[in-house]
Amino acid sequence: MAAQTRAVVSTQWLINAVRTNQVGPKLRVLDASYHLPHMNRDPTAEFAQRHIPGASFFDIDACSDQNSGLDQMLPEPSSFSRYVGELGVSNDTHVVVYDCSDFGSFSAPRVWWMFRVFGHSSVSVLDGGMRGWMADGGPLTAESSRPERTDFRATLNRSWVKTYEEILENIRTKRVQVVVLENQLEPEGRNVLPGHFPGTINMPFTSFLDDSGKLHGAERLSEVFQEAGVDLQKPLWATCGSGVTACQVALAAHLLGHPGVCIYDGSWYEFFKRASPEYIISESEAKKV
Repeated sequence: MAAQTRAVVSTQWLINAVRTNQVGPKLRVLDASYHLPHMNRDPTAEFAQRHIPGASFFDIDACSDQNSGLDQMLPEPSSFSRYVGELGVSNDTHVVVYDCSDFGSFSAPRVWWMFRVFGHSSVSVLDGGMRGWMADGGPLTAESSRPERTDFRATLNRSWVKTYEEILENIRTKRVQVVVLENQLEPEGRNVLPGHFPGTINMPFTSFLDDSGKLHGAERLSEVFQEAGVDLQKPLWATCGSGVTACQVALAAHLLGHPGVCIYDGSWYEFFKRASPEYIISESEAKKV
């Protein structure tokens, strides 16, 4: 099926799939909503009230490395396999991910990237998310459905995951372009000041979205990268607060035929904790030494 290789599917495509009862072992829909603490939104409670029929909730916090001391870090392949297997996802399943952000897309690209980094290319983001779904009259339900557990085999592509040490080395060598999505960084009570490290290119994740919350077409996406000074023909890494919105860069570049954007998984929360003050660029007060 051609849709299985598309990184983005339209609300109309998914509405048709839901209405013709295609959601099942071959097509799973996942609500990957995640909200920053200051937004005071509970994605699991919202999911219980309304979601796309047949969807399951994908908890980004639960499906992460619980021992890293950092937020939303990638889990081990075995943990990811177990988690998505419980959601009825096998290696033959086409996964469609959405979130309920008011932006149209916020955290869904992170789960799209997670599947891809664990070797599953048959994954799509719902263009416009829940916002677009409701605008286009997509059906909603409060009914919970428990998919039958299945087996999923994950293989981690480590080359797509960048570490603190690699970021530090790149600050010195300036070998690779690094995009930072800084506008979503919030202190969030973690003793972390908003900011970035030297040599980054700032691209707000909203620059990839149109007024309706859908992703821009290829021509406009290409212009967005060009206007920011990013050369997609050269290696590109992305970072943000905790590695969630950075995946918007990976998705946008993928849509333009460049699938290999790497994510600094620890992102700013790790960097701020570990780096010496000269590497911290913040408009807030200086880092406490």
